[in-house]
Amino acid sequence: MAQIRAGIGGWVYPPWRGAFYPHGLRQADELAFASRALGVIEINSTYQSFQSPDVFSRWASQTPDDFVFTVKASRLCTNRKVLADVGPWIERFFESGPTALGAKLGPILWQFMPTKIFDPTDFETFLGLLPTRREGVALRHSVEVRHPSFDDPAFVNMCADRGVAICIADHPTAPLIEAQTADFAYVRLMRGSDDEPVGYPRVDLKTWAGRLRRIADERASGEVFAFFINAGKSRAPVAAMALDEILRSI
Repeated sequence: MAQIRAGIGGWVYPPWRGAFYPHGLRQADELAFASRALGVIEINSTYQSFQSPDVFSRWASQTPDDFVFTVKASRLCTNRKVLADVGPWIERFFESGPTALGAKLGPILWQFMPTKIFDPTDFETFLGLLPTRREGVALRHSVEVRHPSFDDPAFVNMCADRGVAICIADHPTAPLIEAQTADFAYVRLMRGSDDEPVGYPRVDLKTWAGRLRRIADERASGEVFAFFINAGKSRAPVAAMALDEILRSI
């Protein structure tokens, strides 16, 4: 059965100070604290700007040996009309150093705009541009699509052919495509609310815990990554820890 890791997007967020982070904790120590409270963090600053291998190495050094980061790929790779042309930008993204995370590197998330329509030929070309190994590090990929045109068996099949996971998005408008196309799963839970004590209503957390357990049971090995992200961000850490607690009880 696959391991389930629940986490958050990023770790620098002022409202978490004094709520998730203890009062007086230095900002420089926030990653170390978060990585010991949670099983995974999605690095999403990489969507807006390139980092460097030294930065990724420093982040890895601050976390426990069994910790995992996922990395959101640069928007310059995905916010394009013609995906077949993004090869140089994919190369530039990997030159920025995510593989410096080494064994702590989880999947790369490739997020597409809500206006991006499924073009089978162009999207299959994009999938063919994704490397499977870099600097000796095996790479896993997940795609987050947000236009209903992707709810298409042709899209599912092309992802399955390449072992690319389709991100399972709990989102008000994006399609929820729950198909096993890889040996891992990538889930983004984006209906949270700061008005809920644990981010999501407890009944919804229990429902998602059951769904995640089923997804894990469908995979003999690998990992299931579940992130509380976007809406209800102030409650995201407590939501992830609450989900972990429910998962331990079922």
